[in-house]
Amino acid sequence: QVQLVESGGELVQAGGSLSLSCTASGRTFSSYTMGWFRQAPGKEREFVIGISYSSGSTFYADSVKGRFTISRDNAKNTVYLQMNSLKPEDTAVYYCAARSSTIVVWTTRGWESWGQGTQVTVSS
Repeated sequence: QVQLVESGGELVQAGGSLSLSCTASGRTFSSYTMGWFRQAPGKEREFVIGISYSSGSTFYADSVKGRFTISRDNAKNTVYLQMNSLKPEDTAVYYCAARSSTIVVWTTRGWESWGQGTQVTVSS
């Protein structure tokens, strides 16, 4: 498994942008499919976006299409989440996740490693 540490969460105004980072240590980062999930108060953790390690294909939740992008820098063992046009409903704790399969899955099950999360708050 890899150890994951997220950073970059903060308070931002609606319509603004924010970039989150997730840095991995441990096993070979380039062999892990990476994903971002989020969890708002009182709600279940939900899939946001993911990127396959083999094809580089990306997958998005409908709620973030056209606004969020994911990228990775294998040389830096880091995956990024760029969030634009932020809305109050994007407020949540954002978690980075990793799995050794090439397939991105939408459920929390099947992801082998998780970060501690970083708080994103979007004010209206």
